[in-house]
Amino acid sequence: MMNIILMMQPEGQDANPWMSFLPLLLIIVVFYFFMIRPQVKRQKETRQFRESLSKGDKVVTTGGIYGKIVEVKETTIILEIAKDVQIKVDKNGIIKDMSDAPQQR
Repeated sequence: MMNIILMMQPEGQDANPWMSFLPLLLIIVVFYFFMIRPQVKRQKETRQFRESLSKGDKVVTTGGIYGKIVEVKETTIILEIAKDVQIKVDKNGIIKDMSDAPQQR
């Protein structure tokens, strides 16, 4: 009996169902704009970068291997990491384009 009394609204106040959902709705909106939207944008930029890779581009793999693209296939890339040394790398393993970076020795 006591639980029922505690859960009842005070007399004289109208129940507004929207006001009880407003904080939850606000949390969802904030979560979307600060977490989901930027992540989707980053994924789109990364996909476009990997699709735009071409022969001659200098890149870095996720493992930190620097190389020059020799051949681009549908899902893999042939990467030259030293003179006459080529490795096959998955496109998802390429993280950065180094074509514009200054040459280091």
